[in-house]
Amino acid sequence: MLVELEVNGVRRAAEVEPRTLLVHLLRDDLGLTGTHIGCETSQCGACTVLVDGKAVKSCTMLAAQAAGHSVTTIEGVAPHGMLHPIQRAFWENHGTQCGYCTPGMVLSTLALLAEDPNPTEETIRHGLEGNICRCTGYHNIVKSVQAAAGLLAQGAQPQLVDLP
Repeated sequence: MLVELEVNGVRRAAEVEPRTLLVHLLRDDLGLTGTHIGCETSQCGACTVLVDGKAVKSCTMLAAQAAGHSVTTIEGVAPHGMLHPIQRAFWENHGTQCGYCTPGMVLSTLALLAEDPNPTEETIRHGLEGNICRCTGYHNIVKSVQAAAGLLAQGAQPQLVDLP
């Protein structure tokens, strides 16, 4: 079946089997491998993307269900070579360890801050509870979200990355 959708602001189409999950369409057909496959049971959140601005676990959504919708993956958060203020906050506040959960955390944070631009620590923890990080105790992730909220409140824009 033909699935047509918008991915990271670009109209895309792919021929897929009806049982194809959105995560597999993104990774296998569209080459967007920043969307990670963790548990394939919706428990870990590594596959989180935004569908029409809402955080969705792409391992539990059929690609056909995304037809006609707008999907944002980690690759679409900021232009290539730049960091979105949320990504910058995670970088500066050590909100990452191995990085496997980070794309899902960033996208969940985007959705959370769109709903509540000044969340409390409790709100942040609740908003990210569907995303599992096996490396940290979440302290620096919460700090990262708080810092991101501050950056966005100041009107921060994506900036060039000068990585070693």
